[in-house]
Amino acid sequence: MVTRRPAEETARLGDEIYDRDIRAQVEANHHGEYVAIDVDTGCWAVADELRAAAKRLRSEQPDAIDVWLLRVGHRALHHFGGRPLRRAE
Repeated sequence: MVTRRPAEETARLGDEIYDRDIRAQVEANHHGEYVAIDVDTGCWAVADELRAAAKRLRSEQPDAIDVWLLRVGHRALHHFGGRPLRRAE
């Protein structure tokens, strides 16, 4: 049986991988796009839609279980009303 990490650990690992390995590669040219990260392998995919990023990652890592999704340049994956929550500069 496949087990999953607790959501908090997946989030921590995903943010750590993003900050260490991915941010510098995507922030300049992919602002507002979505990144899907396999926290077990560090593999990732970026796309302009959430589902497309997840699908792209799954095509390369079909066995990925713990996947962290985030939006480039934002503190939250989605926003409701008002304006998006951007990362503090």
